Amino acid sequence: MTTARQHETGQVNPALLVLVIILLITAVWIWKRLTPDQQDYLVDQAIPMAAIGIVMALLLFIPLNTFRRRCARANERTRLLRLFERTTGQEKQLDLAFALLENNDYQVDGLESAIPALKELFATTLQRALGDKQHRIRGMAASHLGALQDRSVIPLLVKALEDDHAYVRSCAALGLGRLRATEARDRLKTTMEHDWDQTVRSRAREALERMRG
Repeated sequence: MTTARQHETGQVNPALLVLVIILLITAVWIWKRLTPDQQDYLVDQAIPMAAIGIVMALLLFIPLNTFRRRCARANERTRLLRLFERTTGQEKQLDLAFALLENNDYQVDGLESAIPALKELFATTLQRALGDKQHRIRGMAASHLGALQDRSVIPLLVKALEDDHAYVRSCAALGLGRLRATEARDRLKTTMEHDWDQTVRSRAREALERMRG
């Protein structure tokens, strides 16, 4: 279903295209029936005024739309935060924790009250979600740990650089980069130079670049 929707949105709506063509034809028809004085008036005054009006409308729309999106994101953050605090099942809590940080652009602003619980949940998941089938969960926990800006998790993320799965190692490097963990610079350099997986090496390099920024 998702694929079909993406295919539809990638195509031009035929009805919209027909409407645009009709409008263009109508505009040309009207233009040809105007007197030279009327055409000069439109070119010299009406069109510039309309252009100025459109620009002013855009200048108003952009900040208003930005404000609206921020309000929507704040409301969604509040909703997810309340659900996270009320939920007891670890799997559901983990889904909500990931959604919270993703909705918040991986920033901790507004999440201060939940940071201890988020840290414990991610750290526990990284350490205990063992087995081949859970490496993606471990990886997501590692990358989200870095977004919490709690430097006490650096040793845990450094240890995750030795995980058997490349995805977990790359996410651990991402988490260290988000923390700008200069304490792990040497370990990241080693990972960047010697890890067999290209994605892991790239993430380690990006983390080091963040530390220089």
